[in-house]
Amino acid sequence: MRVAAFTELVGPDGVTIRERDDPQPDAGEAVIDVEACSINRHDLWILEGDSAMVDEDVLPFVSGLDPAGTVRSVGKDVSGIAPGDRVVLCPNQTCGACEYCREGPENHCIEFGLYHGGLAERARVDATRLVAIPKSLPVRAAAALPTAYVTAWRMLRRANVAPGDLVFVPGATGGVGVATVQLADVLNAETIATSRSAKKLERLSDLGVDHPIESDDPETLAASVREIGRPDTVINHLGGPFTKPALNAMARGGRMVICGRTAGTVSQLDVPDLFLGHKHVIGSTMGTQGDLRRLVDLAAKGAYEPALGGTYDLESTAEAFADMQRREAFGKLIIEP
Repeated sequence: MRVAAFTELVGPDGVTIRERDDPQPDAGEAVIDVEACSINRHDLWILEGDSAMVDEDVLPFVSGLDPAGTVRSVGKDVSGIAPGDRVVLCPNQTCGACEYCREGPENHCIEFGLYHGGLAERARVDATRLVAIPKSLPVRAAAALPTAYVTAWRMLRRANVAPGDLVFVPGATGGVGVATVQLADVLNAETIATSRSAKKLERLSDLGVDHPIESDDPETLAASVREIGRPDTVINHLGGPFTKPALNAMARGGRMVICGRTAGTVSQLDVPDLFLGHKHVIGSTMGTQGDLRRLVDLAAKGAYEPALGGTYDLESTAEAFADMQRREAFGKLIIEP
């Protein structure tokens, strides 16, 4: 089979198409024919050598957290799925023994990790992590969900977003940002979203954003948001210089949930504003398999349609990462081996 392997950690030029033996399932495992796999900023950080999870010692490395396709074969002791089933993988890897695995939520597991290997024609996976795809949902749409949409959904739930709440999403045109706008709309919340691209803001408006702001300047961010209102919630995947102004714009008692560091790993906070305003800052990583099942069900029933920014064949994986790196994409980028 063919894989899109990371052979150098130098950015998109480090992707090479290679041949590997077809995988065979062990007990408790399944092999799927991958029809679609979305790529994420997580993958790009690895490819750029900016991840603590992967270094040059493990090259060539096949990334890809979100494979979806058809079950090809199953190993011993597998129940509930069979060859021919359409499935999408929940990429969570957990120990199964700690208090969070026993009592939930599983994404708090003390040994939490993520599956890699979806950028290939076939993938060997933990069969218990497969979620069935209803007939009404295209496989490529399902592949958009496990990382970006699950992350956004979990953040909205951790912030207790309710109908009528005002949700602010800085940098809302990437995978998590677009997902947040769509899922906030599902929850009947009102949204503010920023982007430096007027064209992308038009697309966000089509997806349900209520208040688009054309700007990527953190210095003017708080004032622009306050002209619309004080957000009850901020969904922050940017970090860096965007955290402080977004926090300052937030309502008294508001909740900021942070999941990323696209704009920087260090943020400054106005500490008096934080405690005098009774504001909350919450860290969040991924979500649960139950979250993925819920999102698959909602998409299959037409509550929202995952936004796809482009599809690429396996040979064009490097091009897909280059588009992500240039921030030219809107929504999820999908590799179709």
